[in-house]
Amino acid sequence: MCYNIAFLTKRLEKYAERYKDTQPPGFLAAIQDKPDLPQYYFASGFDFPVLPLITGTGINFSSWGLIPNWAKDHENAAQIRTKTHNAVGETVFEKPSFRKSIVSQRCLLGINGFYEWRQFNKSKYPYLVTVKSSEIFSLGCIYDLWTDRNTGELFHTFSVLTTPANPLMETIHNTKKRMPLIISRENEKSWISSGLSMQEVRELIRPYDEADMEAYTISMAVNQVRNNRNVPEIMKPVNYPELTFFGT
Repeated sequence: MCYNIAFLTKRLEKYAERYKDTQPPGFLAAIQDKPDLPQYYFASGFDFPVLPLITGTGINFSSWGLIPNWAKDHENAAQIRTKTHNAVGETVFEKPSFRKSIVSQRCLLGINGFYEWRQFNKSKYPYLVTVKSSEIFSLGCIYDLWTDRNTGELFHTFSVLTTPANPLMETIHNTKKRMPLIISRENEKSWISSGLSMQEVRELIRPYDEADMEAYTISMAVNQVRNNRNVPEIMKPVNYPELTFFGT
């Protein structure tokens, strides 16, 4: 599944420029002089980071872990969002937490990489996975808005969709054999469009081409959840001689 990412794009203008072709006129002018973005060498979804989503109407800052609009109260919302970091692409149209959002509230999260683990000889080896064709690539996501009826506070939250793993990711994520939904650049505008039929949405939920992906192993320090993993060193390649990448 996808619970950990690298988000390195500090300047909002650069992030917006990357997605200008998906947006209506005036998009870039609207974000001038806005504050810098949060920068994460490693971000865990279980910390509920606030990240910039690309929607059909601009950039919305949203917290990872979707709260559906029907959540009863704060306690109920907190329980739900621990289970909604990911939405399984094969069932997203049926699950109560997601079925409204997949129809009309699709979005993109631009990232620089994501982390996944390979199990080998009872050890978990971490990898950083990137896309060759783009420094910033897009995860297919859905979002929802929930209002706490007791306080009136509005929560903007999201989930990352997942698909079956492609051959590269089957080797890395060799237990559950899943991967995040990566939306190709030519399909980004379609994904966030309100005009897609449900069949057209389903056709976009598929494994990304492994030929445009690459991965390398990194330090096992990333496995230590009590450490500060949000440091540049966490992304450096580390070789493990015992691993044969396309072997056992």
